[in-house]
Amino acid sequence: MNTHNDLNPAPVLRFGPYAFHVRQRLILQGDRPLRMGGRALDILQVLVERAGQVVSKEQLIARVWPTSVVEEINLRVHIAALRRALGDGGNGQRYIANVPQRGYSFIAPVTSDEAEAPLTPVAVPTHQHNLPARLTPVTGRDALIGSLVRQMPVCRLMTITGAPGVGKTAVALRVAELLLQYFRDGVWWVDLADLEESAPLLDHLLHSLATDLCTLNGRHALLVLDNCDHVRGACAALVETLLQAAPRLAILITSREALGVQSETVHCVPLLAIPKRSTLETVEEAMGYPAVQLFVSRARARQHGFSLRKQDLPGVREICRQLDGLPLAIELAASQIDALGLIGLQAQVENGLQLLGQGRRTAVPRHQSMAAAIDWSYRYLTAMEQRVLLRLSVFNTGFTLEAALSVISCADLAGSRLTAIIEGLARKSLLIQQPIRATVRYWMLNTVRRYARDQFECSDEKLDLEQRHARYLSRTRSASGRALVVEAVE
Repeated sequence: MNTHNDLNPAPVLRFGPYAFHVRQRLILQGDRPLRMGGRALDILQVLVERAGQVVSKEQLIARVWPTSVVEEINLRVHIAALRRALGDGGNGQRYIANVPQRGYSFIAPVTSDEAEAPLTPVAVPTHQHNLPARLTPVTGRDALIGSLVRQMPVCRLMTITGAPGVGKTAVALRVAELLLQYFRDGVWWVDLADLEESAPLLDHLLHSLATDLCTLNGRHALLVLDNCDHVRGACAALVETLLQAAPRLAILITSREALGVQSETVHCVPLLAIPKRSTLETVEEAMGYPAVQLFVSRARARQHGFSLRKQDLPGVREICRQLDGLPLAIELAASQIDALGLIGLQAQVENGLQLLGQGRRTAVPRHQSMAAAIDWSYRYLTAMEQRVLLRLSVFNTGFTLEAALSVISCADLAGSRLTAIIEGLARKSLLIQQPIRATVRYWMLNTVRRYARDQFECSDEKLDLEQRHARYLSRTRSASGRALVVEAVE
């Protein structure tokens, strides 16, 4: 499902303490919204609308995954998540019954009442868009995509940010597909990746859309500007102009850094969740994690008959962990499963980015390897930003600003200047910023660190920085030891 094709006003479906606002794809328990993935919501809608009937597993799969080939285990994982979210059986109330050899049935009483629909969808002819075709489904993003679809028609300007290879374009494309019916004049996609920095952005946009500013002024449409990183300043100015000139236009941006303009809503695409070691008890449990789901689906596409076994779980988890839960990196690694096997793949994935350089030849160049994806960001950094990023690769784990100032500072990179550059790299999604208690720690994704170390390998500064890092660690451990002794004496 997840296609929003029903143009009739949907009712609010009520059962137990819950109200399911179907059009808004929202479940309330009293005034509290429940967190629930998009697939689980799709399954719930099918079951609730047929309450008291048995819905076969085949029917559910056909309704929820109409364009994908999935196995029954996917359905069981989402049913289990749905039951947990509803507290099924926890207080004596049961909602979803498993009917052996037949399917599932929603067994609680359901009532309905009409809900106000804040969005009025309109039928849009299929030619009212220029969206590129997706070759594969988007894995593990249902909740995020559902949230963006609900917000986009009312916020006008939204920017999707995130690290290289995290899937910003894939998320934006799926959001655009689902919003086609809400924009009377369609959804229009413009990729700015190959645009020269000096090129006039407005002229490029109007030429791509075969229109003029006056015509655009009256359109009720969604404009998607993909890969705005390298023309961020010009894009910010263009967006402000368009929003003022075209009051019915909505704009969706993908960029590794927010535009920083007024009225901008920013959403960061997170890394795909990876199971902890303690949760590797069963294949079903591991398949509840999006990183594992993506690896398995791409491995099956590459190697006919691939099946995830319990003994494979530690290896698959380690591959996904080494690759940071980045969708592009996981897809590139899984594409080598037929040549290397799972054991060989796990061994090779620790060797750097070489393994992640054999993607689809039909993909855009920056998506054919992880090195290309990172390089696309790296080459648009200033010389000082590049230098800081490479020097920071000396840290194997997270670091504080204090540690960075102690280890990598030099005459022209010190104090507030170095701090500002590090904070800027975090805004550009090349560093991850994580508040911990009263301080802030930064860390690099493994893929970014490997890229930086490859670039830094022949630098004259490498040996000196490694020695400075070792001395800093020694001082830190020594200070920690003294603190423990003082604490014990006191």
